[in-house]
Amino acid sequence: MEERRRIISILMENEAGALSRVAGLFSARGFNIESLTVAPTEDSTLSRMTLVTDGDEAVIEQVTKQLNKLVDVVRLMDLTDDRHIQRELMLVKVEVTGEAREEVKRLVDIFRGNVVDVGETLYTVELTGAGDKLDAFLEALSPNRIVEVVRSGISGIARGGRALTVR
Repeated sequence: MEERRRIISILMENEAGALSRVAGLFSARGFNIESLTVAPTEDSTLSRMTLVTDGDEAVIEQVTKQLNKLVDVVRLMDLTDDRHIQRELMLVKVEVTGEAREEVKRLVDIFRGNVVDVGETLYTVELTGAGDKLDAFLEALSPNRIVEVVRSGISGIARGGRALTVR
């Protein structure tokens, strides 16, 4: 079977240790978590986790069954095969001096980003979008200009009427 990247969205109890139990499930089975984002939902008793991992159909089926057995997990949805929207946030600290200031500013505009902090020799740039857009921005920058990169990991939501709720 072919391994592929999977995006799993999980609605879980907003309790101490819930995140640890999900991560522990992956660790105990030797599965890698590529990215993980978690935040409370509109219901303060629930959190939403978006988890990205790799695996073939059998592995993903095993993972979802094990996740559903965890007492903290209320519901989960594999977003991968259905229409969905995914975004990632990236902050990049870029060294800018002389003409590079304008060059980096043009690049930020092309990628529809924002300069959120301006220093004497540094810009901090904020970009949101699909991972390949963020990767393309980094590739367009001169590597020796990049001082620091912080990425949030993927957040995803199903398109249309399909929703991950308790209703």
